[in-house]
Amino acid sequence: MKRLIVLSGLILGFVTFTAICQAQPSQTQQQPTSKGELKFDSETHDFGKIPQGKPVTVEFKFTNGGSEPLKINDVVPTCGCTIADFTKTDVKPGGTGLVKLTFNAAVASTFNKGITVKSNSEKTPVKMLYIKGEVVSSSSDPKK
Repeated sequence: MKRLIVLSGLILGFVTFTAICQAQPSQTQQQPTSKGELKFDSETHDFGKIPQGKPVTVEFKFTNGGSEPLKINDVVPTCGCTIADFTKTDVKPGGTGLVKLTFNAAVASTFNKGITVKSNSEKTPVKMLYIKGEVVSSSSDPKK
């Protein structure tokens, strides 16, 4: 009987906690939007075959196709094997900027990674970039 009462109390507490969490408004801050428009020359890069243990880098060029300044707020790779750098200043209408990605080819296998680019653009606040290729084992390198 005691187990039933304790179990009922735990379930009731869990349900109450879940209801309270869902009822609370989100505390995240909205970034101000602008009429800037994020347009990449290319959204996918294929590295082809790359040697294991050799980091590779690609730069994605973008243009502000809108009528107001564009700001990249964040660039978020899907894993720790990719490092991102990007233009941190406002890009004027018609101006260009870069998103630079460095992939650490530590494990021999094929890869296809997505990178989220967040901006203050009203029309295109989030864009996805993709890098792909195949990391070949250094032991299978014919030069050795």
